[in-house]
Amino acid sequence: MTELIPIGTILAVLSNQIIKISQAAKDVVFEKESFRALAKHLLDIEPVLKELQSQQLNDSPAARQALESLETNVKKAHALVDKYKGRARFYLLVKCRHIVKEIQDVTREIGDSLAALSLANVEVLSGISDQVHRLQHEMQRAEFEASHARLQIVDKLNQGITDQAFDKEFANDMLREIARAVGVPVEPLEISRELAGFKREKEEAENRKERAEVFFLEQVIELLSRADAARDYEEVSNQYMQRVKVIERYDPREEFIEPFKAFYCCITGCVMTDPVSLCTGTACERWALEAWFQRGEKSDPETGEVLQDFSWRPNIQLRQSIQEWRELNHCLKIRSCKAMLRSNEEECVVEALDRMKELVAENSINKDWISIGGLTEGAIALLGSRLTEAVRKKVLVTLKDIIEGHARNKDIIVEKGGIEKIVLCLGLDSSVSEAAVGLLYEVLLDRSSWNTSCCKRLSQQCDEIIPLLVSLVKNEAKLAKEILLKLCEEDDNIIKAARVNWFRPLIDKVVQGSVLERISMVKELVSLELDDEKIKLLGEEGVIPPLLEMATGGIESKEISLHALVKLSTFRGNKHLICRGGGVCLVEKLLSSPHILPTVTARCAEILANLSSNGDGTAFLVDEDGGQLELKAVTANLLAIQQNLNSLDSIRRPALRALVGICQSEVGLVKSAVVSCSGISVVLALLDDSNQEIRELAINLVFLFSQHEPEGVVEYLLKPRRLEALVGFLENSEKGDVQRAAAGLLANLPKSETSLTEKLIELGGLKAIIQIIRLGTGEAKENALSALFRFTDPTNLKSQRVVVELGAFPLLTGLLRADSVTASARAAALLGDLSMRSPELSDLLRKKHGCFWSCFPRVRAAVCPVHGGSCSVSTTFCLLEGGALPDLVRVVQDKVHATAYEAIQTLSTLVQEDSPQRGAAVLHEYGAIGPTIEVLRWGSESLKTEALILLEKVFVSTEMVDLYSIMARAPLGQLASHSLCDERHLQRKAVKVLLLIERYSRSSTSLVSTAAPIPD
Repeated sequence: MTELIPIGTILAVLSNQIIKISQAAKDVVFEKESFRALAKHLLDIEPVLKELQSQQLNDSPAARQALESLETNVKKAHALVDKYKGRARFYLLVKCRHIVKEIQDVTREIGDSLAALSLANVEVLSGISDQVHRLQHEMQRAEFEASHARLQIVDKLNQGITDQAFDKEFANDMLREIARAVGVPVEPLEISRELAGFKREKEEAENRKERAEVFFLEQVIELLSRADAARDYEEVSNQYMQRVKVIERYDPREEFIEPFKAFYCCITGCVMTDPVSLCTGTACERWALEAWFQRGEKSDPETGEVLQDFSWRPNIQLRQSIQEWRELNHCLKIRSCKAMLRSNEEECVVEALDRMKELVAENSINKDWISIGGLTEGAIALLGSRLTEAVRKKVLVTLKDIIEGHARNKDIIVEKGGIEKIVLCLGLDSSVSEAAVGLLYEVLLDRSSWNTSCCKRLSQQCDEIIPLLVSLVKNEAKLAKEILLKLCEEDDNIIKAARVNWFRPLIDKVVQGSVLERISMVKELVSLELDDEKIKLLGEEGVIPPLLEMATGGIESKEISLHALVKLSTFRGNKHLICRGGGVCLVEKLLSSPHILPTVTARCAEILANLSSNGDGTAFLVDEDGGQLELKAVTANLLAIQQNLNSLDSIRRPALRALVGICQSEVGLVKSAVVSCSGISVVLALLDDSNQEIRELAINLVFLFSQHEPEGVVEYLLKPRRLEALVGFLENSEKGDVQRAAAGLLANLPKSETSLTEKLIELGGLKAIIQIIRLGTGEAKENALSALFRFTDPTNLKSQRVVVELGAFPLLTGLLRADSVTASARAAALLGDLSMRSPELSDLLRKKHGCFWSCFPRVRAAVCPVHGGSCSVSTTFCLLEGGALPDLVRVVQDKVHATAYEAIQTLSTLVQEDSPQRGAAVLHEYGAIGPTIEVLRWGSESLKTEALILLEKVFVSTEMVDLYSIMARAPLGQLASHSLCDERHLQRKAVKVLLLIERYSRSSTSLVSTAAPIPD
């Protein structure tokens, strides 16, 4: 006894079959709507089968019989899908009514099986009974119908076969309609493929002994084979030559043959296309006669005779005569077009092109005849001649119409150098280039794919065409992009596209290619000269994530991807992308790995250097979530590279650049590097390195580190040849950052080291600093000014003299007008240092030359109104002689705290204790006292303090009190009345100045009594 298959197994197999059939039904390209409806019904059955499985269906005879019926009908559906999948499209169209009927029948049969199954399992399916009843009801009453347009074509075809209308014109009409309905171009190669499909169907029908089907298919093949597009080229060419022989009898100027009267329809008055004849012999256009009778007419349209017989038949002979007449006119038109093209007159050329477009639109065979008559070749030649943009565009558009869906005409374009001429048009006006792209795309297209030989021919011109296509793609030319993507299937063209800033294919290859392809593409990327625009584009188009992924791969992949990231990390936007992709953590990990190739370590160091460059410092030293990395560990790692004697210069240089960038932005890291990692000793040793770049980077770090450990630096510099190297950095005018660091280093070192100062003067260091002040810019100039304080120290007259001798005084005076607040403030302070020695120098000079002036009283030199002697810039550093006073006063008037503070201190040096009246008088003369009093209203606490110190010196002069007491009383009284703890020293000083005013005033009105008591 045969063992029955478990019912659960049958349900599972059936469910699986239904899913597969449903998917296959969706893939049928013809009668999609009907097949998709079948697929939907099948998918709706699948949950019912699942429910039966889950409820453990009872294995009753009725249930098993219902399931077997359902399985049989599902197999029928499967067979139906397989039957019509991949069949010739022409065949599917003519059989559309039959196909739809088959789908309807199988759907209803499955519905019947489902009804039987639900009856056998009422209790099991109770939970989804409504759903099951609805589904079986829909399927049992399903009605499918082919589209009305397709049915019309099929009916017209059947009528033509019945009427034996096997003439060429009817065949052309039918072929065009069928081809349009199924999406096949009316092109000989395509039509021959479809007819071959028909012939295969006929052979299969013969094998099945279906005589009626064989007979029907034979008639369809015979009819469609008469169409122009179905004929072979030799036959088409012979027909054209026969027509040409006929028109040779006509005058060359003849452009049109008038139609015979019999060609006209008596109803429409136009030349007929599909003539039919009544029993009376009257010929009419088919559609016009049908409309005539539909209106209720019962007479002959031509004679008016009442008709007894309303039937008609196709007038095949007349139709053939009309077709021959049309073909002769086509040949006349081709002949005239040829002459107009040769004339090279613009108007004639335009008219010829218009006529050629008309020919193509009138009949598909004209595409062949135009080429046989030499018009296609003539139009191609026009592209190489001088034409206006409008005419050139018209030529391109006309050629596109001629070759569209026509393989032979495409071959003519290629053979006659058309591709090369089209390429030249890509760089012209936008409308012309658009037409050129459209034509080029059509040339390259072979049905729904690409013509390999044409694409290969175009690839030979990629150096010229790719830049042109890329420019069009940037203007959103869709076809240009498709051509480019096709060309970029070759790796060489991917690189050519990348060179003109189109990186999409390259990035796609890096993302999707094999390991070897990815490495190859990145190597090419690295070899490109990448400017800022290209680097930005690469980042925006998504190359960084796949590069980071490659950096986790094998050695070669890691090395080349990191090399690319070095280039890309120079752009700030890409730095963000590297961070978000976790690239910084990866790079830092690789950098600290002990078992890694030196080249990989070097690339990692370069990436870190780029990330910290351009003032970004530690901003990009973060993980993928934006969290800051452990920066102390990073700096320690970078310093360790410098300590490692085996480190190559290619690693040390970028590591130093990274260290400089990081330390410039984080003062705390500088201190950590100096204290925890012995940074100063590590970096000082690098100043002796043989590599110039390393020395220059080291001086930048020494400058930063010297703020925390200057003593160690001084000790190092005083060793032989070290100071000469520092002076060399100061003299390096080509490297502003090096000058800035060297000058800043000197500014940070203790000024008490007089031996260092003397050595610097001796080696030309002071001269170099003054040269930076004269010619340097920005921070280098500011650092040089700070360094100059070492040489203007009031306790070191010798170095002060050298400063003045080297021309620093006028430079400092000029810098009082500088835009930089820092430079202006430092210049004022330096002038103050020099001015502090002026009284002493003036007194010495006066004593030295006292005898001389007493012997020659009439030759006495001018006396300085401030110092009472014979002053000059070179001998006494006199501010007045140096012309600095106007600018110092202006600095105070500008109300900038930093510069005003230094300016007031410098002005104070002019008011001497032993003769304050002289200095006060000069300050009054130059308008300095008023702005100083105004400082009491707007200045900071420290600035007000300096102003009060100066006013305290000034107001010992009765004359100054008389001049400024009224102006000074209000701000002084306001300060004297303040009792805040942090301003008590200002209160005391303000009261002291008020007392001076009271004492030296010729008409005093005491303000002191109203002031708050001075606290102890």
